Amino acid sequence: MAKEPKRPEDLSIWEDAHAMIRKAKAEGIETAWDRLERQTPHCKFCELGTTCRNCIMGPCRISTKPDSKMNLGVCGADADVVVARNFGRFIAGGSAGHSDHGRDLIEVLDAIVQGDTEHYHISEPEKLTRIAAEVGIATEGRELNEIASDLVDECYKDFGSRRSSLAFLSRVPEQRRVLWDRVGITPRGVDREIAEMMHRTHMGCDNDAPNTLLHSARCALSDGWGGSMIGTELSDVIFGTPTPSRSVSNLGVIKEDKVNILVHGHNPVVSEMILAAARIPELVEKAKAAGAAGINVAGLCCTGNELLMRQGIPMAGNHLMTELAIVTGAVESVVVDYQCIMPSMVTVAQCYHTRFITTAEKAKFTGAMHFEVHPHNALEQATAIVEESIKAYTERDKGRVEIPAEPVEIMTGFSNEAILSALGGTLTPLIDAIKAGKIRGIVGIVGCNNPKVKQDSANVGLAKELLKRDILVLVTGCVTTAAGKAGLLVPEGIEMAGEGLKEVCGALGIPPVLHLGSCVDNSRIMHLCGLVAKELGVDISDLPVGASSPEWYSEKAAAIGMYAVASGVMTHLGLPPNILGSETVTNIALEGLEDIVGAHFVVEGDYVKAAELLDARIRMKRVGLGLSE
Repeated sequence: MAKEPKRPEDLSIWEDAHAMIRKAKAEGIETAWDRLERQTPHCKFCELGTTCRNCIMGPCRISTKPDSKMNLGVCGADADVVVARNFGRFIAGGSAGHSDHGRDLIEVLDAIVQGDTEHYHISEPEKLTRIAAEVGIATEGRELNEIASDLVDECYKDFGSRRSSLAFLSRVPEQRRVLWDRVGITPRGVDREIAEMMHRTHMGCDNDAPNTLLHSARCALSDGWGGSMIGTELSDVIFGTPTPSRSVSNLGVIKEDKVNILVHGHNPVVSEMILAAARIPELVEKAKAAGAAGINVAGLCCTGNELLMRQGIPMAGNHLMTELAIVTGAVESVVVDYQCIMPSMVTVAQCYHTRFITTAEKAKFTGAMHFEVHPHNALEQATAIVEESIKAYTERDKGRVEIPAEPVEIMTGFSNEAILSALGGTLTPLIDAIKAGKIRGIVGIVGCNNPKVKQDSANVGLAKELLKRDILVLVTGCVTTAAGKAGLLVPEGIEMAGEGLKEVCGALGIPPVLHLGSCVDNSRIMHLCGLVAKELGVDISDLPVGASSPEWYSEKAAAIGMYAVASGVMTHLGLPPNILGSETVTNIALEGLEDIVGAHFVVEGDYVKAAELLDARIRMKRVGLGLSE
């Protein structure tokens, strides 16, 4: 019997998504949900993590049944080894993604220092000097360019193989650094840990599952306290440190009377130039000459988050809205850099007048237009992209345009510097509120959408459940758009919070959910945890904090979760990683890591139960600190 097709209301909690899903179906355009339906049921071996393709003696499928004749691979590897190998490579992939993002920012700062670009500048000299001093660079009486040159060298060294630890580990509490040294997981170099993971998981190398998992933690830590942190800090130095501002979100930010350019991906290097080009008066006049009222730049996913945090640019949507944004029929171009970009968007764009434009050599898409963007030619290429978008506007079929919603207001820009500024320059008011129980704890909800979960139901549901319990919520990445559309990113959202949290946020004039940036900016959350722990004289694992990714899907999300756990923060996942084929690996992730690093993963698909688990953890940590409930 054929399956009953799911209704749009079963796929997403948002009305703008429902409208575009119906329009896509009517116009014969398939979406991620359609493709998921065709891929279901999934291969059980792959779901359990018990397939191995690491050599050509296979591929092998390892059965977990005790009486099976397939419980070993050709080389003799059992389920524990194969699952640990696969998970290790998954973590390495995620660590590489965010860390390579960080490397791109080093290259831009290097181009500024060398005078190889006229398009990028040091926007925050004070922050550059401050973080240079923090990593041991002499700053007194020196020219800014000299300091910046040394900072470039210092950051590049964090990617190498000759260090015993990363520069930003000065931000980690002493207790945690001692623990990492004792366990043997102090991150030494980003590229070193990723390369070593690939080596360890080659046939005939690391065949002890717990040992492989420990290096997974080390690899992820090199991202969280290395590559990602470099990406965040240098983005602030070059483009500006975010400060609170207002913007809007949902598909209603797409304007029927304007040339609409959507920026998508993760790196602000390209999107900042697109925005700069879109503001050039001559190009605005060209758009008007083509019949438009102007040029509108809006964001998708994390590149959108970057521009939202610093420039107040509106957010059209998160991961599962990316195809649907094109379906509005009013998008002239989608300009992408890399990561979380569905190849299907090329096909969807070809069903309309929309240009799908790639800009990075490391992220080309078959069928897309390509404009290679580098520091030396960034504004010229961005100008050409905007001109191509204006040309596309003249080809728009107005009869196919449907913009399904009015945008909702959001508040953004809560960098750690902005949070400290709101608190009067010190963490004392935050710590006092935690001690008094007005803020019982803090949870970072981060990451993605996954079509296996009703879009944003768990992201929003968990946030609301935590707020009711007087738990402050920090968001990054795709959860940002969800929280904004749900009314949680404005001060008025405190009506959904408990009395204590409502009092604190009301006094500060801030939302109960604070947006800290893109998914690379989870490093801000780690840094904040380090600051609070140092202020209290405790380890991060002693704090009443937690992390969650209710709708995660990517390697990067797994790496984020792993570096959070390895830093001492219990982390909730709404879906299990592909490790359930090994009881050993599963038990280490869900229990054993607690004994090793003071935190562990929990997997729970029900967001109410997940909130209860996070609440219980916070209650336990409050008791451990001698704080009353």
